[in-house]
Amino acid sequence: MKISAAETRRLAAQGALILDVRTPQEYAGGHVPGAVNLPLSEMTAAREIIGADDRPVIVYCQSGARSARAAAVLRAGGWEKVYDLGSIGCWDGELET
Repeated sequence: MKISAAETRRLAAQGALILDVRTPQEYAGGHVPGAVNLPLSEMTAAREIIGADDRPVIVYCQSGARSARAAAVLRAGGWEKVYDLGSIGCWDGELET
């Protein structure tokens, strides 16, 4: 399910995990505040990073393609509360570095 930056903030304030599925280099260049870097290529580690499959998870990437794939992988792995911000360009706030 696609969500807005405002909805991302609201869910994060309620305990949702924000996952940046870009490469570590992209993440280091600037990321959504509080986001954890879990590259799409390492989604097999999702259980260790996220924990319980009832925790809401928000994914984003550079253009929206990787986040859509990551959301599908998470849903296939048992997570039901998966939200897709899409591109980091959809974030309307400051970025952390």
